[in-house]
Amino acid sequence: MNIFPNADKYLKLREKYTFFVYESYTYSLKNNILLVEFQFNLADKFTFKPSMSFPAKDFYHWENIPEKLIQNIVFHIGMVELVSYWKAACPPKVLIKPHCLNSDQIEFWKKIYFNGLGEFYYLNNIPANSEDFMEIIADTGNKLEKTDILTDDSVIIPIGGGKDSVVTLEFLKDVSKQNLALIMNPRGASTATAEIGGYSRENTIEINRSIHPQLLELNKSGFLNGHTPFSALLAFVCLLAAASTHKRNIALSNESSANEATVENTTVNHQYSKSYDFENDFRNYVDSYISSSFNYFSFLRPLSELQIASLFAKHPKYFTSFKSCNAGSKTDSWCCNCPKCLFAFIILSPFIKRKTMISIFGKDLLADETMMFYFEQLTGIESVKPFECVGTVDEVNIAVNMILKQIPQNDIPLLLKYYQTLPIYMQYQQLDLRSFLCNYENVHFLETKFENTLKQHLG
Repeated sequence: MNIFPNADKYLKLREKYTFFVYESYTYSLKNNILLVEFQFNLADKFTFKPSMSFPAKDFYHWENIPEKLIQNIVFHIGMVELVSYWKAACPPKVLIKPHCLNSDQIEFWKKIYFNGLGEFYYLNNIPANSEDFMEIIADTGNKLEKTDILTDDSVIIPIGGGKDSVVTLEFLKDVSKQNLALIMNPRGASTATAEIGGYSRENTIEINRSIHPQLLELNKSGFLNGHTPFSALLAFVCLLAAASTHKRNIALSNESSANEATVENTTVNHQYSKSYDFENDFRNYVDSYISSSFNYFSFLRPLSELQIASLFAKHPKYFTSFKSCNAGSKTDSWCCNCPKCLFAFIILSPFIKRKTMISIFGKDLLADETMMFYFEQLTGIESVKPFECVGTVDEVNIAVNMILKQIPQNDIPLLLKYYQTLPIYMQYQQLDLRSFLCNYENVHFLETKFENTLKQHLG
């Protein structure tokens, strides 16, 4: 019996589909609506045409952006999009037709693809390595020019609908009255978060991204499938939004916790494109090859998930609307059956009353025996964390111990009773738990005014 069927499939698909082509990109503007479309093909057997649109808004100034800057950014959005389609068969050669890239640019893209697909390789048991997983050939087409434009000092704030973007939204309110929220594929939680934070549809950038149906058909028929670096796509899309609105700053809400590997003693990280490493590479690449007019950074990088949870808890007006659950995103709900739900429940519980937490989620997840495996993953009893955007093992254990100090002994829920029987409980019980709320990571890209704003709110 072959215990690694996808490894065999990977090799067979690469042998059958030997190349992947980034054929072209197009964009058109009509009634202030920007429509972008890409064309890829898999070994001349399958064609993909994913698209993206920016619905009309009064704050767009498409006509004032240099054509060569729009071309540059749109082309690069396509460079991220292609990996979602390439991974169906993982062809060894990737041909880039629209524009040429130098060796440094090719290395940048290979690093994003390989690390951004770390989870995909791991879960599919694919024995790929960073050297030969892909050869990028980009020696045709014209060379794109770096282009600078005038921008104001206000901020674009991407909103996902979870607790992190709420904190950024609230803290940056007073930086500028011209700030804009940004939402990719709007859903209930993200639009509600923006509206509660004071951003109506009129001052929210909305982007609709669609996946080409051919990819979904290939997935159904047995081609390879898995996680891709969505936040890398968001980064390049934010550049186009910033150019169209002439805004310099793009403030993400990625925390220091995103740097921790998902699989112990490896570089496999579900959150790679939210990590400091990606942020650093992206900033340098944009400054070298696209424009020096923009400032992409994570406003919450100095903080941990635990600290962000403590700050979010001070804004109860979002309690009924925020959602971090991917499984429940289509129904705008907490599914209460996934590690992301359990993590959110744990990390917020030290700062929000238990009755309120149960009201938010609809049940006490710490009393749910079916969550035991996820609990063991989150606390590090299992060596592999959930493949979700969750905090570090340390943070979860600290949060669990903080909760235990608040609950009467005769009212401790099932998962926490189990935790008290483990050696790890004594290890964390002896620590000064509150001191972890005072940590501040000094490796970040916050300019002085943003760092002062963050520290002011931290007190």
